[in-house]
Amino acid sequence: MRIAVTGGTGFVGSHLVDAALAAGHEVIALTRRDQPPRERVSWISGDLHDRAALERLVDEADAVIHVAGVISAQGAAAFEKGNVEGTLAMLAAATAGGVRRFVHVSSLAAREPNLSLYGASKAKAEGLVHGSGLDWAIVRPPAVYGPGDRETLELFRMARLGVMLMPPKGRVSLIHVDDLARLLLALADPQAPSTILIEPDDGKPNGWTHREFARALGAAMGTKPAIVSSPGMLLRLAARADQLFRREKAKLTVDRAAYFSHRNWVVEPKRAAPADLWRPEIATEQGLRETAHWYKAQAWL
Repeated sequence: MRIAVTGGTGFVGSHLVDAALAAGHEVIALTRRDQPPRERVSWISGDLHDRAALERLVDEADAVIHVAGVISAQGAAAFEKGNVEGTLAMLAAATAGGVRRFVHVSSLAAREPNLSLYGASKAKAEGLVHGSGLDWAIVRPPAVYGPGDRETLELFRMARLGVMLMPPKGRVSLIHVDDLARLLLALADPQAPSTILIEPDDGKPNGWTHREFARALGAAMGTKPAIVSSPGMLLRLAARADQLFRREKAKLTVDRAAYFSHRNWVVEPKRAAPADLWRPEIATEQGLRETAHWYKAQAWL
């Protein structure tokens, strides 16, 4: 296939591009910065608000996989621009370009739109996809981890130090980025189910408690960390401190603190991918070990 990809230079998107090439596909990817040449990859310079660039992106594409989005921002306007306006622009480009297959990467946060600005923006974007008239599929990944991820890197660093500050008691589902990439590719196929919403995970029933996840991270790092469950108020105070000192580079915003404090980020079994389409292949314990080794090899830890 010839697949148009947004967010192809980011964490999930870069793994998606690798998986697409390994499967023999051709990729057209949007980028805001110059990229080194790569066989069977056509880089389109521009962003989600560049209409001409989006027209070139979808030209003769068989499918669009829309990965790009904003996960951390200082206010509602930034989430609206990145997640809602950006999705609308891609839907318009796909429609105008005659591309029927549209795979949209959302988030479990869309289930709780009143909890965070991020979740509200992802829910709104989902609504646009639903009403697009295209042959769409929506994927709501849970917590995504794997080599190259800077979001979970902070947790690995805490595990190395032997003290892990975790959210209040609750449960979370996980998925390795390479398993997610395989699912997105499977859904781009014209024979895949359409008008479908999928919540994928690593196959662990009822997800992981925060303490189980912390222990698994510690094992991946070769430590047995002390696990501290932080009240939601403490997380919000930590978020304010992070924003005060790191400003726009803050990893823990107040909005993300509200998201992290929720007790149930476990996928719904009824929204699992059809078994004949996709199944997870990477056990989380194995994936965490391999991710830790990657971080160490890259001197990120």
